Amino acid sequence: MPPPPGSDELVFFVNGRKVTERDIDPEVTLLTFLRRNLGLTGTKSACGGGGCGACTVMLSRHDPASGKPRHVSIPACLVPLCSLHGAAITTVEGVGSIRTRVHPVQERIARSHGTQCGFCTPGMVMSLYTLLRNHPQPSEEQLADALAGNLCRCTGYRPILESGRTFCSDSHGCGQSGAGWCCLDRPGDDSSPPGSSGLQAHVCSELLPKAEFQPWDPSQEPIFPPELTRMAESPERRSLTFRGDRVTWVSPGGLRELLELKAQHPEAPLVLGNTALGPASKPHGRVHPLLISPARVPELSAVTESRDGLTIGAGCSLAQLQDVLAKSISELPEEKTQTLRALATALRKLAGQQVRNLASLGGHVMSRQSSSDLNPILAVGRAALHLLSEGGARLMPLDELFLAGTASAGLRPGEILESVHVPYSRKREFVSGFRQAQAPQNAMPHVSAGMRVLLAEGTNAIEDLSIAYGGLGATAVMAPRSCQQLLGKPWTEETLDEACRLVLGEVAIPGPAPGGRVEFRRTLLVSFLFRFYLQVLRELRRGRAPGAPSTLSDIWRYPRLPDQSLGALEDLPVTVPQGMQTYQRVDPQQPSQDPVGRPVMHLSGLKHATGEAVFCDDLPRVDRELSMALVTSTRPHARIVSVDPAEALRLPGVADVITAKDIPGTNGTEDDRLLAVDEVLCVGQVICAVVAETDEQAKRATERVRVTYEDLEPVVFSIQDAMRQNSFLCPEKKLEQGNVEEAFEKADRVIEGEVHVGGQEHFYMETQRVLVIPKAGDGELDIYASTQDPAHVQKTVSLTLNVPHNQVTCHVKRVGGGFGGKVGKPAALGAIAAVGAIKTGRAVRLVLDREDDMLITGGRHPLFGKYKVGFKDSGRIKALDIECYINGGCTLGDSELVTEFLILKLENAYKIRNLRFRGRACRTNLPSNTAFRGFGFPQGALVTEACITAVAAKCGLPPEKVREKNMYKTVDKTIYKQAFSPEPLRQCWAECLERADLPGRRARADAFNQQNPWRKRGVAAVPMKFSVGFAATSYHQAAALVHVYTDGSVLVAHGGSELGQGIHTKMLQVASRELRVPMSRLHTQETSTATVPNTVATAASIGADANGKAVQNACQTLLKRLEPIIKKNAEGTWEDWIEAAFEQRISLSATGYFRGYKAFMDWEKGEGEPFPYYVFGAACSEVEIDCLTGAHRKLRTDIVMDAGCSLNPALDVGQVEGAFLQGAGLYTSEELHYSPEGALLSRGPAEYKIPTAADVPEELNVTLLPSSQTQLTLYSSKGLGESGMFLGSSVFFAISDAVTAARRDRGLAEDCTVRSPATPERVRMACQDRFTEMIPREDPGTAKPWSIPIA
Repeated sequence: MPPPPGSDELVFFVNGRKVTERDIDPEVTLLTFLRRNLGLTGTKSACGGGGCGACTVMLSRHDPASGKPRHVSIPACLVPLCSLHGAAITTVEGVGSIRTRVHPVQERIARSHGTQCGFCTPGMVMSLYTLLRNHPQPSEEQLADALAGNLCRCTGYRPILESGRTFCSDSHGCGQSGAGWCCLDRPGDDSSPPGSSGLQAHVCSELLPKAEFQPWDPSQEPIFPPELTRMAESPERRSLTFRGDRVTWVSPGGLRELLELKAQHPEAPLVLGNTALGPASKPHGRVHPLLISPARVPELSAVTESRDGLTIGAGCSLAQLQDVLAKSISELPEEKTQTLRALATALRKLAGQQVRNLASLGGHVMSRQSSSDLNPILAVGRAALHLLSEGGARLMPLDELFLAGTASAGLRPGEILESVHVPYSRKREFVSGFRQAQAPQNAMPHVSAGMRVLLAEGTNAIEDLSIAYGGLGATAVMAPRSCQQLLGKPWTEETLDEACRLVLGEVAIPGPAPGGRVEFRRTLLVSFLFRFYLQVLRELRRGRAPGAPSTLSDIWRYPRLPDQSLGALEDLPVTVPQGMQTYQRVDPQQPSQDPVGRPVMHLSGLKHATGEAVFCDDLPRVDRELSMALVTSTRPHARIVSVDPAEALRLPGVADVITAKDIPGTNGTEDDRLLAVDEVLCVGQVICAVVAETDEQAKRATERVRVTYEDLEPVVFSIQDAMRQNSFLCPEKKLEQGNVEEAFEKADRVIEGEVHVGGQEHFYMETQRVLVIPKAGDGELDIYASTQDPAHVQKTVSLTLNVPHNQVTCHVKRVGGGFGGKVGKPAALGAIAAVGAIKTGRAVRLVLDREDDMLITGGRHPLFGKYKVGFKDSGRIKALDIECYINGGCTLGDSELVTEFLILKLENAYKIRNLRFRGRACRTNLPSNTAFRGFGFPQGALVTEACITAVAAKCGLPPEKVREKNMYKTVDKTIYKQAFSPEPLRQCWAECLERADLPGRRARADAFNQQNPWRKRGVAAVPMKFSVGFAATSYHQAAALVHVYTDGSVLVAHGGSELGQGIHTKMLQVASRELRVPMSRLHTQETSTATVPNTVATAASIGADANGKAVQNACQTLLKRLEPIIKKNAEGTWEDWIEAAFEQRISLSATGYFRGYKAFMDWEKGEGEPFPYYVFGAACSEVEIDCLTGAHRKLRTDIVMDAGCSLNPALDVGQVEGAFLQGAGLYTSEELHYSPEGALLSRGPAEYKIPTAADVPEELNVTLLPSSQTQLTLYSSKGLGESGMFLGSSVFFAISDAVTAARRDRGLAEDCTVRSPATPERVRMACQDRFTEMIPREDPGTAKPWSIPIA
């Protein structure tokens, strides 16, 4: 196809190879081009908005000023391809390959066990690689900054950070010796450190064999392409133009051309980093016919220093701004750098490193976003904007009029922002910036602020004052009237009180303000004022203020800063975590080639790190392949009047629109349709689907399908609404033992309480995706899906198309995270795609973007629990009655099973003689919630533990004492009459408390709390009895197929899906032991329904157990066949035996089968043995909260787990750590928001905050108990995939403990209503003080809220 007329040639390099393109569509991003045009699929697509880091690549440009290339990490999903003229791009494939040479960064992240599902790993590698290209020996602070923009849902980040730390110059690890052992593993040293119960002689911690790492030599890195150096040193000054079907991109070669172009097209936006604007970043957004890129105009990147300040080019990236500020701060007197320091501090937490490398200062300023971190500081710092047009230059103040977007303070037609002037601060002038967000890093602030005060010479009187806030409304705002009224007032606490009152009166946040959290944000207004007051006072008292007096008599003129107020001065710090991972040593007599029990690296670890691991959407496009996009309901409950696809069908590239009428077989079930027929039950329900030549065309067409609705009643969203309307999905589930009512009467005390637990999004890094390929002529289908249950996909597609199962084959190579969210939904999506494939006769690929994935798929069930507990004054619980209600959504799905598991697991670790547990699943008009790691236990057990905590508070006892008093002690039966031994539970508990030094830590926390009214520390420990498996024997069966080839190599197939948990690795470890063959001779390809039929979902922590038993069975069958040959030639090799077997016509292929663990539950009788076994554990966490902002930091967590005899301690520790941090996210930061119309508002990483690397405890210690033997499981191992999730609640209860300390200080009563997650908002508002008391309150029902509660 010839290029559009007038398009220029785009020249850039990718991995050292020159790329020359003319036919460039300005709407195409670098990510799309890399994956679709160059086939470089190592760069992953995960969020599409630069918020997750999965698509990170390195961009290099020659810097004429330094004469060297500048390397930066960038999110490829945001970068327009047209912007890359003269740039060099390095992807993960260009760093290293298993086919040639693996780079040390790739090797270390793999060997450090820093990969699980591996979908995020290429982005992690590229962030680390770019860091090393700029800083060959980085500091730990630089390491933390480099990874702040990368998300991982699997590993818990600790091993990733550990791999990066091996390059750091200031690593504070345990100092492993050159011999490669840890300080815990010194030969001949059997001494046990304090608090280890003698366990040390049986454990080791060598998960990270540093001595095996290849050294890194910076001099061996690829050079910057000389051609690009020449282009940069002799740049073309003509404009470059690239034309697409809808958009034209023009890049002027100089300032004059830019101004001319802007004068001709005043409405055309300027695009530099494309982080706020760009058609590719938001496919459904507004299309600008002309985009102007000023990136090649050097004047916009100039930085000049003058006597009164810094002038920074609008084209400077935020990362370059950081460098400029750091240089000036180091060179200038402190009195001049107050504003510069405030900006530098704000930049460290603004987005992630990748976005800061792209985003420009000019774009940040001119977008005037409400949540801006910099604009409030620039406004109070008296910054000015240098504007240019063909008509000349002018200077405009960055003030309240500019922030408000008034017409008189905006750009005139044809004007551009050339630079921003930041004045130096003056003597006795103080400037600070503040922010509070949902997470410590890479999160938009709920509220940001800039504050400046100038004190009169020789006094503490306010001569000038300026206050600005972001995050409160549509734009940032200032408080000029309040500041004016405070002039001349002394810098005292009385003035602070008056300032708070004035600001609250002037700066209004309406009740329905976008973002919600209105009272919290109002509180932050005055909390920040208080922090600023203290910061200024501290500098005055120190005599270190800009131009401050230095004599003692002058210093004493200012109010004294109480020692207790020091904690209110600064934000909580972020550090790189450290810790220890200990596990059982293998028996010295175990053969060296037997890998079971050893920390074997994930089989795909190096492939993950090199980008060579192939995921579903990495498969090459097949001939005539179509892309599919879904049309979803915009109403929560409505009748579908009509669906009109006519306009969509007329769009270019659209092949067809698939509706329910096109389904030849079954359209789901009666209450859960694949495609809606007459009625929609929630926002996000799939109505129809569009298939088109490209993904972009399909998504655009979905906007043109016209759906007419007629709203229906009732509309139910919350659990409370469902309870009032008796809206339930299934009958009540109930378990009871003892005489509950009689026990209540005999108890010393009886209390009641409520617990609300919010939902949770799976946020697997790889969104839902499927590729369906019809085979011509024979009616067969190949389906490649990202699923935990390929047999379910096969069955659903078969029923939908009305064809036998044997004509549908589902293939799963690997899954980029599942956590339960890829058990059911992939089958429905695969079936819809299959209908499209059959109707068009062409392959169909369906890839959900992050927003649609979060909207459609559902997640963890929100829960509302009520408890009534009777107990003795000693803390012994005599009776407990719990009612739980979960929000199931609009269809039954997994909700009945979740309710059953919830009730079965509610007792957790406690033996209480008189119990009553009841549960209901509520029907609401929300997307159906589904399986999620832990399957009800993380929500239900929180109710139980909240009850225990409340009892401890009433008895005046530490919660751990009450937990211990009520814990199972001897062999006993559960509430459902299943017998078990709690000995491992008590071992975990005792070991955890001892290792954590809980009594000492609590005493130190109490001492800290007495001295710090604004910072509080809390400590909590929780035990865990987690039941593994499904409550049905048939779901535990598994099959395997093992082939031995004549060269001695072995191929192992089984029914489990590789989700990142390392099931393939463990299966080869099993086969290696059973066949006595090195793992290097073994291989596994994929999970396929054509190879192993009738598989069961890889879920319930049972995947390795069941499939491992099947692999073991197959291998034992093979070995039995080989026994006569081995006996006859005992000195022979494996290859000799296989050759002889072939010659003797002995089958070298065997199936293996495991019938499953016995499991059953009789709900009529309330008894059974629903679970094959239990996993026990305990965790102790310590946190510190900031009472002014609600932020917290995790100081330390100690986890002890009963893993039985671990098949692979590296993988098992990884599962524990990853689940723990995912649990901590559930209980602290992951918050789903729904509009009053039932639409999910938090639909991406910008609004929904999963834990980042900054959320890992500063010290994280994980111990696997010494091996315990059982004949039930494979080699006495246990499944650890889910159990660690609940241990994240130790963080929640530690936060609650800290909040209780704050409330106790203030004389406030205990609150028996527990709400999870413990977000900054909830923590801050629970720590009531004079600032929370002074804010105006909203009367419920007076305004329509931004979001509604659903739990």
